[in-house]
Amino acid sequence: MRLTVSTWNINSVRLRIDLVAKFIKATRPDIICLQETKCPDDRFPHKRFARLGYPHIAMNGQKGYHGVAVISRLPFETVDTRPFCDKHDCRHVAVTLGERAGLRDPTVLHNIYVPAGGDEPDPELNPKFAHKLAFLDEMRVAPFLHTQPNERAILLGDLNVAPLEHDVWSHRQMLRVVSHTPIECEKLNAAQDAGGWIDVMRSFVPEPEKLYTWWSYRARDWAASDRGRRLDHFWASTALADRVTSMTVARAARGWTRPSDHVPVTVTVEM
Repeated sequence: MRLTVSTWNINSVRLRIDLVAKFIKATRPDIICLQETKCPDDRFPHKRFARLGYPHIAMNGQKGYHGVAVISRLPFETVDTRPFCDKHDCRHVAVTLGERAGLRDPTVLHNIYVPAGGDEPDPELNPKFAHKLAFLDEMRVAPFLHTQPNERAILLGDLNVAPLEHDVWSHRQMLRVVSHTPIECEKLNAAQDAGGWIDVMRSFVPEPEKLYTWWSYRARDWAASDRGRRLDHFWASTALADRVTSMTVARAARGWTRPSDHVPVTVTVEM
């Protein structure tokens, strides 16, 4: 069975539902995971997704801020949400796909939105940055994010860190900019290593090739300047990583009308 999974920080699902629909009609993923939905669960656009052929939705949302959702053509076996840093700020949702989805072996999918961290890369001066570092530390030690040798699992989402030198437009100039500071990169890499995760995107686009999924709204001409960052990630457990057959970044979506500053990433897995 072939499974296609997309991840996208949509920056308000209700504001950009037409863009999500446009992407879905063009790509037809089996599952699309959204971050920064900015929508309480009782206001989520269920009917629109059902009309698009996606009746199964797992949400963890709130009004105005954060929020994550898994939208699927396939039914779930279980849905789970976990708080981080003793905050209930809607940054995680997980689903298990199994027999009801036509899978012989169950697969767990974690959709995560890591805090952005503000502008000042000093945890003493900036509580938002301190929260981000604590969140990454909790990802590293969380047992439910530690994969087992034969476990089929995926972790994806807006992890808000560009960990590698060529995940940013200028490694030297970005070292003091939140999302690429050494401490953030070290903590995200530690979480990946502790969980036994494989960076699927870089398996397809190895360094030193540049790879971006985000371009700032502040840029007058984002395409011409191309000062991007890879903030969105797709990790797979070792049991699943060698079954990933393709990965695409929908860069063109950044140029759509009233776009998100992130673009979708889609991965195909032979289950």
